[in-house]
Amino acid sequence: MCLLFFAANQHPNYRLVVAGNRDEYYRRPTETARFWAAAPHVLGGRDLEQGGTWLGITRDGRWAAVTNYREVSAMQHSSSRGHLIRDYLVGEVAAEHYIDIIQQRADRYAGFNLIIADPAHAIYYSNRGGDPQVFSDGVYGLSNHLLDSPWPKLTEGKNRLTEILARDGDLNTQGLFLLLSNQRTAVTGLPNTGVGDELERLLSPAFISSRDYGTRSSTVILVDQENQVQFIERSFPSSAGRPPSPENFQATSHRFTIHRL
Repeated sequence: MCLLFFAANQHPNYRLVVAGNRDEYYRRPTETARFWAAAPHVLGGRDLEQGGTWLGITRDGRWAAVTNYREVSAMQHSSSRGHLIRDYLVGEVAAEHYIDIIQQRADRYAGFNLIIADPAHAIYYSNRGGDPQVFSDGVYGLSNHLLDSPWPKLTEGKNRLTEILARDGDLNTQGLFLLLSNQRTAVTGLPNTGVGDELERLLSPAFISSRDYGTRSSTVILVDQENQVQFIERSFPSSAGRPPSPENFQATSHRFTIHRL
């Protein structure tokens, strides 16, 4: 993921709301979200280049997501950040213990932001700043810097999500996808991550669309008070000279009930 919003216990009908965009080079091969053949309890997309994933949830209610930390570095790292999510979801280690393990080998990875959750905890950790943080109830945003960094698209998205949660009794997923499809370019408040102003502007919308790189998919996950899960993914095709558009998508939807082991 390169943009993620989630709300814990902020809606009367849903204890968890997740909405996020995966931004990636168009040439990188990807599998749409499905239950994995080798691990049928895991639901998520797959990066076919390295075998990891960016966001997933399991039938027993564990979920996880990762975003890259934007930085200018020529350093090579031995492990793919997508394996952080894959290994957690496939395994049985509790969230708190898994974060302890990752801290011991964090230097194997390029910069990352990680959310690891099980029925007892949801924990944030970045190998670019600070100790792990256990989430309390609230609305959170994560992009390519630390948690809740005041980037324009993150601040606007959190505000819009808060409004959606306050006014929408049924929580129509269309509003969440509209939040993720915002293509407005920021003109003020751009971060300085070392990539230059032109690229900062190109990457400033929630939905990124450029020649070679952009938003590949949008995902919404809802978990209600009865442990019913809705997982909806929109993937956006691209072709030579035609970047993706939020209006042109292929949708995949899954529903299941969390069964605690």
